[in-house]
Amino acid sequence: MKAMNRRSIWNLRRKPRTWFSLGFLFCVGLLLAAAYFQFGSGLEPCPLCITQRLLVFAVGLLSLAAILHNPGEAGVRIYAVVGFLLAAAGAFVSGRHVWLQHLPQAEVPACGPGLEYMLQHFPLSDTLRAMLTGTGDCAKVDWTLFGLSMPAWVLIAFCALGLLNLAQWWNAKSV
Repeated sequence: MKAMNRRSIWNLRRKPRTWFSLGFLFCVGLLLAAAYFQFGSGLEPCPLCITQRLLVFAVGLLSLAAILHNPGEAGVRIYAVVGFLLAAAGAFVSGRHVWLQHLPQAEVPACGPGLEYMLQHFPLSDTLRAMLTGTGDCAKVDWTLFGLSMPAWVLIAFCALGLLNLAQWWNAKSV
């Protein structure tokens, strides 16, 4: 029994495609949860939430590309580095969101118009700045689980995705 468990773990370690599949499924789950909260529970996403969704989508799309491509050692490492960088960018945006939520009320930036309005009437640079730095809408906490807000959970998810991609660097040797 012990030998069987070691062999099973060893086989998973040697298959980056399996781990990229897990990352892809994790991203799909995150996006489905976001859709449920928006359309099922009526929580409207702020600009930082939308940016985080786009980065989750990017990590998932990269994982899907790695699954379909099934690269060799060098390719796995390239996918791992790019996936890690995307997850790190997502963690940065999520961290900024958590930081905004913990600011004193007097220091919270002013609320801005909705993203759809900004895309139609503001220059693209102003819209991108709002999506990356946040507005007063981003400081509002609408939902918590175990005392952590949604952006805090997304920060944890990005850290997990970053570690999963980083682990592929060492896993690439066994391709």
